[in-house]
Amino acid sequence: MNQPTIIWKQVIPGGCHWSGIIRRGATLRLIDVDGGANAAVLFFNQEEKLERYNMADTLKSQHTFRLTKGHACHSDMGRIFCCITADTCGWHDTVCGLSDANLIQQKYGTARFQEHRNQMFRSGLDGLLIELGKWGLGMRDIVANINFFSKVTAVASGELAYQANHSKAGDYVDLSFVMDTLVALSTAPHPLDPKKPYQPGTVNLELFNTPPQAIKECLHISENIRALQNVQNFYCEGAK
Repeated sequence: MNQPTIIWKQVIPGGCHWSGIIRRGATLRLIDVDGGANAAVLFFNQEEKLERYNMADTLKSQHTFRLTKGHACHSDMGRIFCCITADTCGWHDTVCGLSDANLIQQKYGTARFQEHRNQMFRSGLDGLLIELGKWGLGMRDIVANINFFSKVTAVASGELAYQANHSKAGDYVDLSFVMDTLVALSTAPHPLDPKKPYQPGTVNLELFNTPPQAIKECLHISENIRALQNVQNFYCEGAK
């Protein structure tokens, strides 16, 4: 693992949630501490939160079903939030969405805050709604998310299959931001993860300045070049 100068770090225990503004020019590193974690993530334009991550545009513009190093995360306004500039995991799910309270109860049972405090069973949807509420957002702002560290493939029958033991302890992914972005994150289990009992993995966050030339990792794709130009135009117009 590279050793950049860390500006800030945060531990997000399994089943918990976090949100914050990541400024352009900064890189957020997500680290799977023990292996088998899931980090469900959404992105919003910090200046205009109606602009958010768009799964369909991200996939079709890069001709991919999964994300890894060299891919960018696109908004619904034709811009890029961030580029994936390092990735030891190699595959991140883009299509399976979030666990909700009903799914968690069916798979793991019930553990409420009143009895279990911080050991309560949380869903990905509930965690992200709590975080979005801090920024004036809500259910209508929940869109298709990225599940970092989780791998899902299509089998011959056409069904989606969760690949267990995909992410190993210490695996990480670097998100290098080119827009000022609201990031919301949940570490609840992936909705297709068959593992029991309820023991979602911890994810560490580290922030550092984006290394020079790092964004070039994503510029081998023509749509990413155009989307990056749209970002540059957005900030030039905002300075007028």
